[in-house]
Amino acid sequence: MDLQDQILDPHTPSSSPEIQDTDAAIEATANEVAASPAGVEPLESEDETTLEAPKTTEEAAEPETAEEKPTPTADTANEDVAPAAETAEEEPTWQKQYVSKQEVIDRLQAITESEEAINKDEIELLKTLFYRMRNAEREAQRQAYIESGGDVEQYRPEPDALEETFKAKMGIVKERRAQLFREQEAEKAHNLKQKLDIIEQLKNMLTTPEEVNRSYQAFKGLQQQWREIGAVPAERSSELWRTYQHYVEQYYDLLKLNNEAREYDFKKNLELKTHLCETAEKLDEEPDVISAFHQLQELHQQFREVGPVAKELREEIWNRFKAASTVINKKHQQHFESLRAQEDANLQAKIVLCEKVEAIIAEPATHSSQWEKLTKEVMALQAEWKTIGFAPQKMNVKIFERFRTACDTFFKSKTQFFKDMKARYAENIEKKKALVERAQALKDSEEWKETADALIALQKEWKTVGIVPKKVGDQLWADFQAACNHFFDARNAATKGQRTEQKANLERKQQIIDKLKALLEDDTPDVKKDAQALIDEYYNVGHVPFKDKDRIYAAFKEVADTLHAKHNVEMRRQRLDHFKNTLREVARKGEDAVDNERTRLMRQYESLKQEIQTYENNMGFFSISSKNGSTLLDEMSKKIERLKDSLSLVRDKIKAIDAAGQEVETPAEEAAQETPAEEAEA
Repeated sequence: MDLQDQILDPHTPSSSPEIQDTDAAIEATANEVAASPAGVEPLESEDETTLEAPKTTEEAAEPETAEEKPTPTADTANEDVAPAAETAEEEPTWQKQYVSKQEVIDRLQAITESEEAINKDEIELLKTLFYRMRNAEREAQRQAYIESGGDVEQYRPEPDALEETFKAKMGIVKERRAQLFREQEAEKAHNLKQKLDIIEQLKNMLTTPEEVNRSYQAFKGLQQQWREIGAVPAERSSELWRTYQHYVEQYYDLLKLNNEAREYDFKKNLELKTHLCETAEKLDEEPDVISAFHQLQELHQQFREVGPVAKELREEIWNRFKAASTVINKKHQQHFESLRAQEDANLQAKIVLCEKVEAIIAEPATHSSQWEKLTKEVMALQAEWKTIGFAPQKMNVKIFERFRTACDTFFKSKTQFFKDMKARYAENIEKKKALVERAQALKDSEEWKETADALIALQKEWKTVGIVPKKVGDQLWADFQAACNHFFDARNAATKGQRTEQKANLERKQQIIDKLKALLEDDTPDVKKDAQALIDEYYNVGHVPFKDKDRIYAAFKEVADTLHAKHNVEMRRQRLDHFKNTLREVARKGEDAVDNERTRLMRQYESLKQEIQTYENNMGFFSISSKNGSTLLDEMSKKIERLKDSLSLVRDKIKAIDAAGQEVETPAEEAAQETPAEEAEA
């Protein structure tokens, strides 16, 4: 089996017992180290004696010459130390604030034109920022489209010319990265071949022990070449390094150096390792924890490559280097623990914002002003969201989707509300336009009563129509009011004399009421006759202004009722007139209502006739000569007289219904006094 096959198969037995023992020691140490966290804590010990091959009795008497060799770990086995970003989340120190997509494209252009190494994290950041800005622009365009009255279902985003440029630049970067990866792999393969050649040369040196002293300079040259050669494929690195160290140790075992040369070597190595310790200790002053951690990895690589120091100083120098490393590793760990704590706090803050938006959409607004207020609240929550940092990686996308879904639901509901309101506005506009047209068609009519009733009905209907946009509503109201006012102004001009007569009638009725009040204090025999004459005169007076009708009638009824109670003044005319007024209200309900009222009066009429007949029959059973006969007969006579008055009144009411022919006219005065300004609202 040749050397290369032996490197590929670490389980192949070595050519000598010494090599087998050394391989076992290396394997045991590597397994022990692999159980600890990779890339964070330095090795517990770098006592190179554990890596040395057993010595013969003569060699044990010689000064220690074995090359110092730290035990490889999972991360340090390869010369290309893996970046810390592969084992822990880091914040790139090269991040920059980009405010536009053009700035992102300019940075990509600079990357494609330069020879600098392409940073994968930076490329991912530029990609994320570009599409975040593009999505924000599209969302703003969509919101503007919706707020301008556009249909959200019909919205299509505008093409973005910069996006094609961005994709082209990203393609160039991707190709460069692929080319760089191919070059790196080819270089690693070349480095592997070079290191295999060095191992082969070391092996050849060991075949001639007598020539070892004379080949020392060539041996040191091979060591220097080994350190200068770059990384090799990761799967070959560990076994390659172990094989190289094995032959280096074998060479030092065979080398017969004098004490001066050996001490000089130890001294130079001590100076180098002391300098590395000092450099590691200064990293504690580095403000950038991530950068300090990366620098420490480089120092570990260099420390491993430096040769051994005097045996009595090995533990001391290693402990010093390990102590400095522990300080940086702890700061690195604390940094990410604080980041995780901050991310957890950010997650809780974002959950609160999600709950606030969800509470808003749980109780949607019912008025446009409420929607505008809630919109400001949601936009404020969105602005606050942008000020909060990242949540933990496994929750960052989920919490953002939850917040975005809640916001989208709110704005979709808002869009639907205003869409429905716009439809209601259009319907209300058409209704009010129809009312305006009907009012304009009636404005020149000279049928004062019928037209006034019709316009008042239109005014009432106007009130039932919902709101419309202010500008259109004001114009429609102005047209409607103008049509109504045109008619009522013409009617008022035509009925001006009628109103003068109504005012005169009001004065006459007030004078009659004053005279009736004066009769309340009169006890002369003619008071009943005078009161009845005044009551008849009151009913013969014509109409009064509509606004005074109820007041003057209430004053008249009060004094008339008092006279009736005190002097038994006839009130049948008063009651009949009141019934006629009531009959007009009944007639408005339809013919059935009038028929029902007449039927009720007929039943009342028959009942009164029966009651009068009963009283008249009962009077024959009383004797005037009896003890209380005269008093009872007087009371019964008065009762019969009152029943006959009621019977006469019911008969007159039935005649009034029949005379009306089931068409009761509404007094013009009741409707003529109302104008659009009193009944309608803008």
